[in-house]
Amino acid sequence: MTEPGTTAAQGTTAAPDTTAARRVDPIHIAAVVLITASVFWRASITTRGFLTADDFPIIAQADAGGLAPGHLFALYNNHLMPAARLLTWVTHRLTEYEYWPYAALMVIGQLAVSVAFYRLLRLLLPAGWALLVPLCLFVFNPMTLEVSAWWAVGINLLPMQLAMIVAIGAQVRYIRTRRRRHLVALGASVVVALLFFEKALLVVAAVFLVTLCLYAPGGPLRAVLTTIRRWWPAWLVLAGISVVYLAGYLSMSESALRAPISAGEVGAFLQQFYGQSLPAGLVGGPWTWLDASDGPAVVALTRTAQWVSWAIVAAFVGGTVWLRRTVAVRAWILLALYSGLTAGLIGATRLGSGFSGVAGLVPRYFGDVLLVAALCAGVALCGLRRAEPADATEPADATKPADATEPADATKPADATMTADAAAEPAPIRDHPQPFATALAVGLVLLIASSVYSGVDFGTDWRSKASRDYLHTALADLATAEPGTVFMDQPVPEVVVPGLSHPWNLQSRFFAPLDDEPVFVTKARKLWVFDASGHVRPAWVKGVSAAPGPAPGCGYQVAGGRTARIPLKATVVDYWQAVRIGYISDRDTTATFRLGDGEAVPFDVHRGLNAMFLLVSGGGNEAQLTVDDPTATLCTDEIEIGALVPQPVG
Repeated sequence: MTEPGTTAAQGTTAAPDTTAARRVDPIHIAAVVLITASVFWRASITTRGFLTADDFPIIAQADAGGLAPGHLFALYNNHLMPAARLLTWVTHRLTEYEYWPYAALMVIGQLAVSVAFYRLLRLLLPAGWALLVPLCLFVFNPMTLEVSAWWAVGINLLPMQLAMIVAIGAQVRYIRTRRRRHLVALGASVVVALLFFEKALLVVAAVFLVTLCLYAPGGPLRAVLTTIRRWWPAWLVLAGISVVYLAGYLSMSESALRAPISAGEVGAFLQQFYGQSLPAGLVGGPWTWLDASDGPAVVALTRTAQWVSWAIVAAFVGGTVWLRRTVAVRAWILLALYSGLTAGLIGATRLGSGFSGVAGLVPRYFGDVLLVAALCAGVALCGLRRAEPADATEPADATKPADATEPADATKPADATMTADAAAEPAPIRDHPQPFATALAVGLVLLIASSVYSGVDFGTDWRSKASRDYLHTALADLATAEPGTVFMDQPVPEVVVPGLSHPWNLQSRFFAPLDDEPVFVTKARKLWVFDASGHVRPAWVKGVSAAPGPAPGCGYQVAGGRTARIPLKATVVDYWQAVRIGYISDRDTTATFRLGDGEAVPFDVHRGLNAMFLLVSGGGNEAQLTVDDPTATLCTDEIEIGALVPQPVG
């Protein structure tokens, strides 16, 4: 058999040429160059950005919880990720909110995933230049840029991608050799991935589907039965891991399953998933993106781009089926099954929520799908590699010799030793090698160019980070703030940490991981606030005011230890409120403020003209003020209840 990219002489079983054996494989060199270029490309985009959204709560929780099991095994948005929390804690302890260590870890992780994927291609596919196509499809895929840029995504998906690659490779080696050490690698890879992300259970599904679609002979029913019967030890290992993990996870988690609002919602999601995101990811798209505030952009394929991407995908699928018949059909069935499984999972957990409108356009949901897609494209284009004599120590099937092949039948895929259809060069390639080589080179160049073009707009959006500007501005102002500068706790801007992360969107939680964090109080004579851009400014209260007091020149006179009832101009909602009381007192004393039926809040009163900021809980249309010293007199006609805001200028 002659492999793609080799001559007939190279495919013979003659004694190896030691000089040729020492020569570096040019495909290896090309792969190294492509992987290196892709990593630098990703790094150039990743390093433009900063921590964003979920990154801050995850880091703040690591700072607060440390190595306590209650922190490591706590769910975050229903995600169980103890290893991710541990790695975040270690990185935070060394660098706080510096972004470069997180970016470096993601780039290193992407490098590991890329190298592992190339090794998997070499394991599964015949040696030849064509395997660079699936390699580029994966490592240059702009739809996975989010995985190597956003820490909260990368810390989950990079380990899952690596585990999927290792697990598939271990399963293929087990199919070829039946050596049980490969089952150990298979199980270990899944266990490690599950410590980072519960979605890694899909690795189990991917391993089963790869085995079923690419290595089990016969029609659908026979293939399923053969897969289960012939490789049952692998399923025993994976089933045991899955059952134990699910028992623990489900005992801790809350159900995230949702019912879609309507059939139209389901249709819109499927159109986004299969009509835009997936085909775009197969051709280096989506070329245009929709700005998603401080987070990564989402797919925004134009109508023309949708038709172009589908035309290219259809042509590629049709061409591979024409060339490879059985194995190509099986490869695309594999992609359809796995993508359908993923689409069902996304639909079951995202439709019916506030995020359903873009559920099929979010790139991070495709991090594993596009890995499988690249692998399927490689199998469909190159075929499956024949098992080498060194690959096996026993037959893959007890009824056949190790080198047996099956007829090229449309109902029978390659078995453990591959079919002739799966491994041999198709006649059109043998008859016209130069045109196919040219088409391959042109296709690779266009794929990489398309990916790089798509990355430009993504990188521009990723570079804009309100969280970075807010944090750096706040730190700069805190460094020059006067001694005794204090704040009352309130949320950071929604664009920095969404309100869905409450209470981890509060300033006290946001700044807590810093060594020199701000001081937060519930009462103060002089108070400061962070404005929307992070600047430190004097505080004011904006909301409901007290009605004018009856005493001329005094407003409300509080004296003799009696409680003054102060009506408000409007009703205040029963919740936590900031209060500013401007007053003048004839001596130092203490006083108590109560809003409606809320808890009384004591505070110090100072002689002369002063003001006091309080954090109180309550509501209604009346406030009460009491001075504790019966000989003291306090006048106030300036009470404001509501939200803290920067003091107006002028």
